[in-house]
Amino acid sequence: MKTINPATEEVLAEYSLHSPAVVQEKLKQSSMAFAQWRKVSLRERVRGIERLEIGLHGARVELADLMTREMGKPRRDSQSEIDKCVASCQTLRELYPRWQSELEYSLTTGFSVTREPMGVLLGIMPWNFPLWQVLRFAVPAILSGNSVLIKHAPSTWGSAAWIEKLFAAALPAGLYLDLRIEVPMISAIIADPRVRGVSLTGSRGAGSEVGKLAGANLKKCVLELGGSDAYVILDDADLELAAKVCATSRLLNAGQSCVSAKRFIVTGRNEKEFVQRFKAILAGKKFGDPMQEKADFGPLARQDLRSKLHAQVEASVSKGAILALGGRIPEGKGYFYPATLLTGVKPGQPAFDEELFGPVAAVIIADNEDHAIRLCNQSLYGLGGAVFSRDMARAQTLARTEIQAGMVFINDFVRSDATVPFGGVKDSGLGRELGREGAFEFTDVKTVFTAKN
Repeated sequence: MKTINPATEEVLAEYSLHSPAVVQEKLKQSSMAFAQWRKVSLRERVRGIERLEIGLHGARVELADLMTREMGKPRRDSQSEIDKCVASCQTLRELYPRWQSELEYSLTTGFSVTREPMGVLLGIMPWNFPLWQVLRFAVPAILSGNSVLIKHAPSTWGSAAWIEKLFAAALPAGLYLDLRIEVPMISAIIADPRVRGVSLTGSRGAGSEVGKLAGANLKKCVLELGGSDAYVILDDADLELAAKVCATSRLLNAGQSCVSAKRFIVTGRNEKEFVQRFKAILAGKKFGDPMQEKADFGPLARQDLRSKLHAQVEASVSKGAILALGGRIPEGKGYFYPATLLTGVKPGQPAFDEELFGPVAAVIIADNEDHAIRLCNQSLYGLGGAVFSRDMARAQTLARTEIQAGMVFINDFVRSDATVPFGGVKDSGLGRELGREGAFEFTDVKTVFTAKN
C-alpha cells in the first residue's frame, strides 16, 4: 500500500498489510491491556492522557509536516489540528472526573448506579483529520477504561504510525494499537467476541455496512457520517458577516469536512447582494502548495475524490445549476480543484441532494424564510447547520425547534469542541462524540443494590 502526496503526486512511502496472524496478536494484546487498565484508578488514567498531551506538543512540527504531505491540508492547518488535540486532551482529562461524578449516584433506597468500561473497541477512522478524528474517539474511550484498535485510512498510514508511537510512549503497552488492514477484514474483527464496540467516521454507505455488522453481532456502535450542512441567511442577516463566515466554512480543509457548509439558502430579497459578496470572497481564495503559507487551501486528498466532485458539479450544471465560478480541473501535478460556486441549485441536482466533499458552494434561493427552513431540512443528512440573523430570539427558536440537525450555530460556522457533544441526526449518524454524552458512549451502566441488614 502506497501513500501519495496529493500536491505533487509523488509516492511518499510503501506499507505492508498486517497479516491475519498479526491482527490476532494485536487483538490478544488489546484484550490483555484492557483487563489490566480497567482496574487502574481514574487518576492514573488522567495522568496517562496528560503524558499523551505532552508528547503531542513535542511532536508538533514533525507530525504536522507529515500530515500535510499525506493529506494535503496547509501546514498551518495541520499545526492547528495538533494544537486542538493538545487542548482537547487537557479539557477532557479535567472534565471527565466531574462528568463521571454527575452520572454515578446513590439513592437512600440502597440502589446505586455506576459505569464500567466495555472492553476492546474498534475505531475506523477517515483521512481528512488524521489526528483529531482519532483523539476525539480514543481519549474518552481510554479514560473510561477501554482499550482501542484503530483502522486508519490507508492514505494516512504514516501519520497513523506516528500517532501509535505517541500513545505507546504515554500509556501501557497494548492500550492503543494500529491495524493496517483492508476493508474485508473489518467484519471478522467486529465479530470477534473480544471486541465490544465500534466507532466509525466516514460515509453514509460505510456507516450503513458497519451498522449492519455491529447489529448482527450485538455490538455497540457510534457512527459519525456525512453531512450536507445548510446555512440559512434570513432577511435581516448581516450579509457581509454571512458571506465571510460561509466562505470560511466552505473552504475549511479544502471543503473536505463533514461539517463544512455545503448548501447556502438565501431568500430572494438578499440573493443579489449575498451572491455578489460570496462570489468575491471565493474568487479571492487560491489553492496552492500546502507547505507554503500563501496557499489559502490545498489539494483534494486523492485523485478519485477530485474526479467524483467534478462529476457532481458537471451533473448539477447539466440539470440546471449555473456555474458562477471555478468548476474546471486545473492543469499540472496535484489533485487541486478551484473554489467553485454554483447558483440556481435546486432539489434533484447533486449539489442539493448529495454531499459535495470539496471546495464547491451551492447557493439555493428560497421564496421566503419559511421556505428556506423547508429547503434546509429537505435532505437525508442532518449533521450541522447555521442561521444568520440579527434577531437572536428568532434565530434561537429556529435553531432549537425547526432545523433538523445535531448541531446548529448562529452567525458562525459549525465546528467541534471537546466540551459539547458532536454528532448528527437522520442519515448523518448514530450516537455522539465529545462532551459528557460522547465521553460515556462506550461504557455500560450498572445498577448495584445493597440490602439494609
